[in-house]
Amino acid sequence: MKILVTGAAGFIGYHLSELLLSRGHQVVGIDNINDYYDVNLKFARLNQLGIDKEQAAEFGNETASVSKEFKFKRINLEDKEAINELFEKENFQVVCNLAAQAGVRYSIENPQAYVDSNIVGYVNLLEACRNNDVKHLVYASSSSVYGLNSKIPFSTKDTVDTPISLYAASKKSNELMAHTYSHLFGFATTGLRFFTVYGPWGRPDMAAYLFAEGIRNNTPIKVFNHGKMERDFTFVGDIVEGVMRIIEGEVVSRKEKGELYKVYNIGNNNSVKLTDYIANIEKNLGKEAKKIMLEMQPGDVAKTWADVTELIQDYGYSPNTSVEEGVKRFIDWYKEYNNLK
Repeated sequence: MKILVTGAAGFIGYHLSELLLSRGHQVVGIDNINDYYDVNLKFARLNQLGIDKEQAAEFGNETASVSKEFKFKRINLEDKEAINELFEKENFQVVCNLAAQAGVRYSIENPQAYVDSNIVGYVNLLEACRNNDVKHLVYASSSSVYGLNSKIPFSTKDTVDTPISLYAASKKSNELMAHTYSHLFGFATTGLRFFTVYGPWGRPDMAAYLFAEGIRNNTPIKVFNHGKMERDFTFVGDIVEGVMRIIEGEVVSRKEKGELYKVYNIGNNNSVKLTDYIANIEKNLGKEAKKIMLEMQPGDVAKTWADVTELIQDYGYSPNTSVEEGVKRFIDWYKEYNNLK
């Protein structure tokens, strides 16, 4: 299949592109490579996919990897004309939208960035899918849509009308718009509510990287809610395996069943104490963290836990990477990437 992966220079987008290519698919990746975090990490991911940094840095410049099965183009999702030209040229069968302005806390400081990318850019993709006979749009939602939901584990059957950050609200809006487009225009949409993804090539603003940096540099790490936090930490390899299964799945039967619109949780099906997660990072770095215990942050929740029963039933999803193994693999990459002994 020919598949568009937006956010291909991002954490999950890079891993998904790599997996799809190994499965024999043609992949076109796009990304705006914004400076929300160090762009050198984004270019380094693209380099792993065979894309030259100098060529990738130019907006609108199409560059092919050495494998010839992967092409990359630097584009803003908000650039409607560029998006339409790309879709008309490539004739995608499946689109996987992983591009978004990330970060719950940053959405409180800079809401406009989330409106531009997560709403305006997303509508541009929906319109391009509608007008170019795309069969299936798979898109990143987020566990943050559960907001103040107190029922554990989180189920897609739960009401999600209480988002507590603009990031969460933007993701809920994506789900609502996908439902509308599936209903009106007859193409499949699948939303994936990601739960605390971590692993090699992870973002430096995410917990694993922040904790590793603090421990390495003897800088106190911030532990919110006085350590009484739990997260459904999910290894990136398990995540992209699940996304790949959905991309490769057929959608004809869904249309026959009247299920063109679907939303799934995608996580580890388990909740881990933040203190245990930190302890695993300490163990693999061979060093104890200095901790600053803080109150809960605005827009944050104390516990997440994904009920992934539906994804297991429909696609055979099987998250099997323990936190112990996943953290070790992250730290091994972290040491190599930062040239640590």
